Amino acid sequence: MAYLAQSVHQQFAGLVLGFVGWIMMASISGVNDWRIWSVDNQTVITGGLAWVGVWRACFNSHILDSAEICKSISFTDSFTPPEIAAAQVLCMTAIGVGVVANLVAGYAVRNALFGVGGGHVRLAFVMAGSLYWLTAACSLVPVIWNMSSVLANRTIEFPPDFYLPSAPVKQDVGPGIGIGISSACLLIVSGLLLMCYRHPKTKMPESGETGHFEKNLRDEGSLGVINESMDEGMINTAFDLENL
Repeated sequence: MAYLAQSVHQQFAGLVLGFVGWIMMASISGVNDWRIWSVDNQTVITGGLAWVGVWRACFNSHILDSAEICKSISFTDSFTPPEIAAAQVLCMTAIGVGVVANLVAGYAVRNALFGVGGGHVRLAFVMAGSLYWLTAACSLVPVIWNMSSVLANRTIEFPPDFYLPSAPVKQDVGPGIGIGISSACLLIVSGLLLMCYRHPKTKMPESGETGHFEKNLRDEGSLGVINESMDEGMINTAFDLENL
């Protein structure tokens, strides 16, 4: 058992990294700061800053009904740019694929630790690694696409009820994109560690490794027989004197 545990320590680390990467990837779909917009109109938008995420755009305001105003964005809306619509679909796909990857990786690590499954364990690790890579691709594509849109300062034709201009003064890359890149890197490393698994070959003990033990048993057995025979063959001198 100890030898099997040592043979899968890299794969266990890959499972942990994959789970952490999946949690980070799932979190980026809910954050609002993929893009940070700077606008001129500070009458409605306090501080002149707005945050545009995958599912909604938010800003702070002291003159509207709420301190934080958020408007939902859907891929069916006519103003939604293709990179945000793709991010909505691919992020949801990545979450589902990541769940399956975690389950398959956990199953493979469990079987490898307990020596169950034989050659199927290797196939399970390959499947888990491939699923982690697919999860990384589904999250990395929209992240890179949106980052390129930010760097190119592309506009979004928001409707009037969003209170946002179509073109900001400037826009910066938000923490959501950084988290997405980090999660994709963790998922890629996790898949690589899982795919590096090699089933340990059973090593038969050599004659020299067990010969000493067998020799000791043989020697102890022969000594026991000799001692027993010597005890049985000893002559009691007191018994002989009585007979005389």
